[in-house]
Amino acid sequence: MASYRILLKPSVEKDLRSLPKGTVNRLIIRIEALAMDPLPRQSVKLTGAEHLYRIRAGDYRVIYAVDHQTRLVTVHYVRHRKEAYRGI
Repeated sequence: MASYRILLKPSVEKDLRSLPKGTVNRLIIRIEALAMDPLPRQSVKLTGAEHLYRIRAGDYRVIYAVDHQTRLVTVHYVRHRKEAYRGI
């Protein structure tokens, strides 16, 4: 099975800069795992959003989209669970 490419939006890089280093490492591992399996069992399709999914990483949520034709996973947000779904 060929892997998917991962694209991080600039907002993701900004979100990660403000987090503790241990949390960032855990989130990066979860994001990199999406390259081999973009829809793991624990992913949830977001209601009200066309092609957005989320995975949990502790108290944080990774919001992303999957394009199967171009084999691309685009990560839109990495936010605390209290703020993850605002503005989607």
